[in-house]
Amino acid sequence: MDIAQLRDKILKQDRRALARAITLVESGREDHRAQASELLEQLRGSGKQALRIGLSGTPGVGKSTFIESFGTLLTDKGLRVAVLAVDPSSARSGGSILGDKTRMERLSRNKNAFIRPSPSQSHLGGVARRTREAVALCEAAGFDVILIETVGVGQSETVVAEMSDLFLLLLAPAGGDELQGVKRGIMEMADVILVNKADGDLKPTAIRTCADYAGALRLLRKRPQDPADFPKAMTVSAIEEDGLEKAWEEMQALSGWRRDNGHWDARRAAQARFWFEEEVRQGLLAKLLQSPAREAMADLAIEVENGDATPSRAARRMLEEHLAS
Repeated sequence: MDIAQLRDKILKQDRRALARAITLVESGREDHRAQASELLEQLRGSGKQALRIGLSGTPGVGKSTFIESFGTLLTDKGLRVAVLAVDPSSARSGGSILGDKTRMERLSRNKNAFIRPSPSQSHLGGVARRTREAVALCEAAGFDVILIETVGVGQSETVVAEMSDLFLLLLAPAGGDELQGVKRGIMEMADVILVNKADGDLKPTAIRTCADYAGALRLLRKRPQDPADFPKAMTVSAIEEDGLEKAWEEMQALSGWRRDNGHWDARRAAQARFWFEEEVRQGLLAKLLQSPAREAMADLAIEVENGDATPSRAARRMLEEHLAS
């Protein structure tokens, strides 16, 4: 594969080249990883800084419908929108449905939109390990807004905050019970809470739910990187496309405030450090899973299963013997 040629096509906003490059960065083959690293290095500093928006929510809340309506709103304003939708992978087979393009039929036909479903590969928080690199490719291809849809909701979803500028939490009317046990953590991470399906008979319930969450947000400690009225809760209807314009205005206001006050660059710098350290951790794990370390790890696992060694002691032996060099 000619990396220089692929780089030039991406910079010219060639959608096929972008899709091919994302396939390359998602590959686990060693030669593909080397090519992907070279491509990303050649693209470093090119393109533009897109607004990266992470989006999560409980199953059935209408994430795909919201993204299609919201993405269409943005493209109607002349913006180019990329959607990186992470689908859950089977823990047994590793397979994934990847049905987001089907659910976003209208947006998928939009010339100013690019939708890329990817398997989560059982990665932390449902965010594919290489989604961050796909974000960099989309920025190099000149997209203005990148939406990162994650799987489900949970404490591990904090990983999406390490690759996005804004984080949206989508909730259904009266759906607070689904967040028990993770509510405080996920709310502290969210920049904007959107109560979807505020239409028809559900509208009054959605308004009450929004008021409840707005009150809860006021009880949380204010974040120094945000203006006084953030984070905030709002109602939207993805089906009726109501409230989306106001939500976009609030997102722009928050991102603009962070840029003007130096928090944008600081956040991006901290994220770069986080992913450097994550790559080191993943590299060390890969080394431990190679022979002969893999065989030694299997032997120690048997000792742990038989009660001949504690997990912590066995892990320490493994690290001392196979990472000493």
